[in-house]
Amino acid sequence: MLKIRVRAAGAMLALTCFAALSADAALPAPMDRILRGNNLPESAVSVVVQEVGARQPVLAVNVDTPRNPASTIKLMTTFVALDVLGPTHRFRTEAYALGPINDGVLDGDLLLKGYGDPYLVEEELWKFAGELRRRGLQRVNGQLVIDDSHYAPHGRDAGSFDGQPLRLYNVQPNALMVNFKAFTFTFAPRADGGGVLIKSNPSLPNLQIVNQLALVRAKCRGVLAAVKMSIPDPANPDRVVFSGNYPSGCGEQSLPRTAMQPASYAYGMFKSVWAHWGGTLDGGVARGVMPAGQRPFAVWYSPPLAEIIRPLNKWSNNVMADALLYALAAESFPPPLKPEFGAAVVKAYLSKAQVPADGLVLENGSGLSRITRISARTMSSLLLHAHRSPYMPEFLASLALSGLDGTMRNRFRQAPESGRMHLKTGHLNDVAAVAGYVLAASGKTYVVTLLVNHPTANHGGGSQLINALLGWTYQLR
Repeated sequence: MLKIRVRAAGAMLALTCFAALSADAALPAPMDRILRGNNLPESAVSVVVQEVGARQPVLAVNVDTPRNPASTIKLMTTFVALDVLGPTHRFRTEAYALGPINDGVLDGDLLLKGYGDPYLVEEELWKFAGELRRRGLQRVNGQLVIDDSHYAPHGRDAGSFDGQPLRLYNVQPNALMVNFKAFTFTFAPRADGGGVLIKSNPSLPNLQIVNQLALVRAKCRGVLAAVKMSIPDPANPDRVVFSGNYPSGCGEQSLPRTAMQPASYAYGMFKSVWAHWGGTLDGGVARGVMPAGQRPFAVWYSPPLAEIIRPLNKWSNNVMADALLYALAAESFPPPLKPEFGAAVVKAYLSKAQVPADGLVLENGSGLSRITRISARTMSSLLLHAHRSPYMPEFLASLALSGLDGTMRNRFRQAPESGRMHLKTGHLNDVAAVAGYVLAASGKTYVVTLLVNHPTANHGGGSQLINALLGWTYQLR
């Protein structure tokens, strides 16, 4: 039986508010016009608008229809993690010396054990390497061994979602994920006109770049039209090939992508930052398991969870959100962890918090899924519950601000609504969604949920509906 802690947040008040989402109402006229103008049926739309603390919603349409929420499901992942794990929760990464250390030299392998730190970025790994140096280690005679056994192998191909395995949003979870396994590749004509220069950031010693780009005199139609990136040998993802005709008119262009296996990426990044501290690593990389009963040589801790969820929600980081679902799984299940374990913890939490969850399906924590489903009733009920939480300020601060930052930075810029909305957006093929909080001109705060599932949702109509609903809610009195 799962044991889930839920912070006291007025459960009886919550239950009455949740039950109030019953009667549907007509959509506001601006939204109705958008539906008719984009051939969007009302049956494809679910909406809830409810003032925080009120017993009845202002607007409730199709509230019990389970729909694909895209990235708005991150609201559930992050809040449940915040409440269950606590805002000061930190993830650890351990280093083990698999041999004696004499005069700063490790005669053996160095093992790194990961526990799913969602924010083990280059700067954090650099500081971890510095801690190893401060503890007296300078040279590793052996290999770097990566222990990512805290997660069960997920078995999902990175290209299974949409056939784009090199896109950053498709990076799959790993218990020792470094820097989101991300690269930014830059391309520019050589000064002598003799071809195209390719650079990668980060520049890893074990990444092999094959440059087959040809420089041509032509106008630029964008980097995606000019550059083809491929990994010809799936068994060797450390070797990437760039091909195509690069127009001289493009000047310098950049392309964010992923490459390499997680262990190879972690090795290349560690070797690079280790060298910055004057350290040397003689061997290559291997995967292994931490020896039983051995004490770690050093432990590194992530920033607190309250800080981690800010870049996660504001910029909709998929791999970070997936890591939080695994972290929730660890509260009730032994490793190796699976996302379905985390989903069971979330559902147990909702049940104890009296948040209705009929029809809820969680494939992962990010919403990058064709099968994840949630109703507008469940989403809005969760947001009402979260607003009564003692951790509400931390949760609210993680959401994108209208017109100012994150995925909302370009909506309502230099408008009265700017800075008055804390929201999470979601977009997939056939899906447009938004959920969060609106501080209306009247000073009242409203919970807003909009889920649109239709083949035309991303052809303009979904985005228009989002703007219309948010603008209408801002004007409520």
